[in-house]
Order: sequence, then C-alpha cells, then structure tokens
Amino acid sequence: MSLSQESGFEQEYIQSALKSNWITSGGPHVNEFEEVLQNYFEKKSYITALNSGTSAIHLALILLGIKEGDEVICQSMTFSASANPILYQNAIPVFVDSEIDTWNICPEQLDIAIKDRIRKGKKPKAIIAVHLYGMPYKVAEVHAISEKYKIPVIEDSAEALGSSYKGKKCGSFGTFGIISFNGNKIITTSSGGALIANSIETKEEVIFYATQSKDNAVHYQHSKIGYNYRMSNICAGIGLGQMKILEENINLRRKNHFFYKEIFKGIKNVELFDNLNEDFFSNYWLNTIVLKTKKSRENLRLAFDEANIESRPLWKPMHLQPLFENYPYYGLKISEKLFENGLCLPSGSNLTNEDKIRIRGVVDNFFKND
Repeated sequence: MSLSQESGFEQEYIQSALKSNWITSGGPHVNEFEEVLQNYFEKKSYITALNSGTSAIHLALILLGIKEGDEVICQSMTFSASANPILYQNAIPVFVDSEIDTWNICPEQLDIAIKDRIRKGKKPKAIIAVHLYGMPYKVAEVHAISEKYKIPVIEDSAEALGSSYKGKKCGSFGTFGIISFNGNKIITTSSGGALIANSIETKEEVIFYATQSKDNAVHYQHSKIGYNYRMSNICAGIGLGQMKILEENINLRRKNHFFYKEIFKGIKNVELFDNLNEDFFSNYWLNTIVLKTKKSRENLRLAFDEANIESRPLWKPMHLQPLFENYPYYGLKISEKLFENGLCLPSGSNLTNEDKIRIRGVVDNFFKND
C-alpha cells in the first residue's frame, strides 16, 4: 500500500498490532479508531469500522429491512458502489438525476419520483443521497422530502469526510451515514469504511451482522445471514495514524481548489465546481470542471494524457450503465450533460508545486486562443 500523505504514526500502530498478535478483524485499534471518529463527529454518532464503504451501505439497507422487490431511490451521478448493494438485496434501484448547483440528487426530481412510485403502488423504502466529490447535497431540501414521505436517508459521505453543511459534518444527517477509507480518499486505512448510526443499540446490531451474525451461544450458532465486514486491527491502526493529518489533508485539497480557481479564472468557457454558498463547505476531494466551449472535454483529457498527467471524465451516471440501464430513472439529463462535458483534475494531497506548474502549462496551452 502506498499512502499519498503519511502522518508518521502509521508504522507505530501497525507494529503494535503485530506485537499483540491481533491483526484480524476487530481489536483494540478498531475500538480506538471508532472512538476517535465518534469524537470527530459528535457524541450521538455511533460509528462501526468496516472493511469498505460498500459494506456500510449494504448493512444500512439490511438494517432498514430492504428485501427482494423493494424499491430504493439512488442518486444517478455517483460511483457504482452507491447502487450495487441495492442489487445485493435483490431490491430495485430507482435513479434520480442531479441538479445543476451541487451536481447531487435533485430535490424536485426526487419528489416527482416518489410520487410516481407511490402512484404505481410501490413506495420506495430508502433514499441513497451522495455528497458528490465532497460537495454536500442540498441537505435541507432532500431531508424535508424524506420527512414528508417518511422515507429514511442513507447518506453516502464516502467522498465527503471533512465536508459540512451549515456547520454540521456530512455523514451525520441521515438515518445512516457512510464513510470510505479507500486508498484514494482524504484519509485511508488501505481499504475500509464506516457506518454511522444514531444509537448504541443500532451500532451493536451493525457489529452483529458484520461479524457473521453469531448468536449468543457457547457454540457457533447462526439464525440470520451474516457477513465478514469488520475492519481489521491493522487497518484501524493505519486509520489512527491518518486521523492525525485529516485536517492537514483537507487544507491541502482545498489549497488545490484555490490553485485551480486561479488558473481558470480568466477562461470564460470553463466552470470550476465550487461551493454554492456559505452553507456549503466542500473538502474538494476532487476538483472538477465543465467545459462550455467547442473544445471537448476529451481533447483536454488527451492533452493532459500527452503530458503524462492523469485526468478522468466525471462519473458516468448509473442510469446509463449497462448494469442499471433498464431500471427506472427520473430526470432532465443534467447528469448526462455533466458527464459529457466534465473532467476530474489531479487533486491528491501530495500534489507538488512542480506538478502544478505542469498542469498550468497544459491548461494555458490548451486554452491560449479562447
């Protein structure tokens, strides 16, 4: 595993786990990591460390009682890990388009989708809303709709650790919150994630399912399907080391954003994805742009590629994916247009000044005649 940014404490925790001979799932580092995370959020947030953010979404669906044939609304513009767990439960994803301000789930289309599904006799059982690229979704509007129809929200904050809405940290708004510690996130445990719940009783239930659903018996007894989803003691040790530089990493990502703001400010045909207003605080996990010129996003991507600089298109919406294209979709093709014209830029916490000079050179050359 390669860390883009090390605190210097990771090895200490790893060696401690090895010396104690506790390297598998659970353990003292896991307990401490959960406590540190709970303190970072708030005392009423009860956090279970798991082996991935995807596992966290899956367990959230299980705890909400999602079963075969149930419908779950999911933001279309996201990574497939947001939607795959719906299929794990043999449930039916219903995709909702983005709105143009935050690129996240559109409250208007969400309301239309819920009304239509109810009219068709199938009230959705949950809403999966995503803080895309670290940008908070329109929390007030989305949760007002959730309350109106009494449909719980699974808040996918996989990309949004450190982001906040009206001063409250993303991940703490939904019935469940999801965090990812995959290798490309703000901090990493190599692989890993966490599920945020609102009570200790729910956390205990999460741990039960995440550790093979072992009943309280001397022998191994199982009355429910269980999963091997718990985080390992070594991974949690890495997470403890990484938590020491969380704020530093957030500041570095935001510094990258201001760098991009500077180089694109004079280019009228490019829009840099930015906070909507002071209520929104993005960690700018990824900096992204939309091109409004005849020069296509793909040509810019290839220009970066020629300079050995990696960039990628925005997420391809789920309703356009071969796996999901036959499921219901509600929207005005906002996410499709973003996908066609949008580009993810280099945004790592370890981006150097030399890297930035090279990036600026490609941008200046590409747009020199605009």
